Amino acid sequence: MIKRAKSMALRCGPMRGVGMISILLIAAGCSRVGFDSGPGGPGAEGPPQPIVQSPVIAERVGAPVGPTRILDHPPLAVDEVDPILNSVVRDDPLLTERVDYWIQFWTTRGAGHFGRYIERMARYHGVVDRELEDRGLPSSLRFLPVVESGYHHGAVSRVGATGMWQIMTPTARDLGLSVSSLVDDRRDPLLSTRAALDYLQQLYRTFDSWFLALAAYNAGPGRVGNILRQHAPDDDTLSGDELYLLLRARFPAETREFVPRFFAAAAIAGDPERYGFELPVGIAQMAFDEVLVPDATSFDVLARAAGVDEAEIRALNPHFLRGFTPAGEARAVRLPPGRGADFEVNYAMIPPEERISFLEHVVASGETLTHIARRYSVSVNDLSAANGSVDPRRLQVGRRLVVPVAGARPTGATAMAAVTAGADDDSAESGNATSSASESSFRHEVRSGESLWILARRYGVSIADLRRWNDLSANAVLQPGMRLIVGVGVSGNPRSYVVRPGDTWGGIAQRFGVRTTELADANGRTTRDVIRVGEEIQIP
Repeated sequence: MIKRAKSMALRCGPMRGVGMISILLIAAGCSRVGFDSGPGGPGAEGPPQPIVQSPVIAERVGAPVGPTRILDHPPLAVDEVDPILNSVVRDDPLLTERVDYWIQFWTTRGAGHFGRYIERMARYHGVVDRELEDRGLPSSLRFLPVVESGYHHGAVSRVGATGMWQIMTPTARDLGLSVSSLVDDRRDPLLSTRAALDYLQQLYRTFDSWFLALAAYNAGPGRVGNILRQHAPDDDTLSGDELYLLLRARFPAETREFVPRFFAAAAIAGDPERYGFELPVGIAQMAFDEVLVPDATSFDVLARAAGVDEAEIRALNPHFLRGFTPAGEARAVRLPPGRGADFEVNYAMIPPEERISFLEHVVASGETLTHIARRYSVSVNDLSAANGSVDPRRLQVGRRLVVPVAGARPTGATAMAAVTAGADDDSAESGNATSSASESSFRHEVRSGESLWILARRYGVSIADLRRWNDLSANAVLQPGMRLIVGVGVSGNPRSYVVRPGDTWGGIAQRFGVRTTELADANGRTTRDVIRVGEEIQIP
């Protein structure tokens, strides 16, 4: 066994660790390892982490609607008896001593913290349990988030580990999670659980021991692999768990305490009443319908289409950091149970340019991106991302910038809602969109200040489509005078258009690249005439 562990360690590259581990005695909980790195641990400072407030929704299994996910790893063959809690080294005196220490701490000085861990676990453990069952993993791993974060999806450590599973940014990206100023999938209970369990499976297959896998989750597989290569004896009679105990003193202090904390958390969370805690009452399991949103959409729009309060959308989608889904990509969005079908019908009726609440700001003399970002309470990174061709060192007075914020316009701001920008007057013309030989595409000549974001909103297409149609890289910068293909699915000269909720003369004219007055004239009207939902408008 030892030779295998050492040989596996030799293949263990310098993967970046996540800082997470779990253990189960009965059905307990977990938190981040280390004397001062976990919530409520010895040396912890400041008030306890806040309780996550979630909407009260009908209780049911917390799993997305739809086909069963294809696992990245085949299920592991494990015994019905939990292999972690029933390890051959579970009764080791030193291990038992440290487990008792943590039980004593969490039932005395740390009891206030641990009570909140149990409450949060009651909401999210169903999501974790289902994933563990699907993969055939030890059920005790459900307690790892207790040790890591107290089951807090918004927890952030001093070194930047984030979410229930306390995953570092490089590791998260290696595992396929999005981490940016707009989206942080580590804060999503389901996505982070899948990624964390993927990682744990990789570690177990590398080290052939759950104790070593947990140590590697905390310290990093590279460090654990180096310790094995340098110090593991050539003894085929030792199991991987026994090897962990043998080399435990060579691990960092935080890692040495990781497994004992896991066992202690599992003991308490597995039988709270035995240790003086009350069982959580009235906490609904995380439950939702899951729908696919094709492009950037504000939370207020999602809530309106689903017929629910915006707070419910935020509670179910904590990984979208700015109140809207990212532009240029389709993303799954979670809704309260039973709202998916109505949402799809209502969402389809909302014009693409009305699905995102963002503003256009006219740059004034002396303004910088930093000033503008502060004015609208957004980050400079978000502002730059929404205006791909802007040079922050040469910000031109009069330029229009897209400000990706949800909500109302600030008082006195020289901004206007993007969906009405240039509406109902001649300035609404795209002016440079002309029909090509193809009836299903046309070309748009880029004007100063325009970005892929703005054009995607205008023509109801995605940023990804614009890049694909025009062979643009992710870092491509639009220059005035460029002629971009607006492709399949958008006609440069359709014969008619049916008015939808929120449409205006200017908005329709802008979408099809004609003057507002020309559009009104083609229909025997003036721009002051009211257009009604369902009315058929002829496009010149």
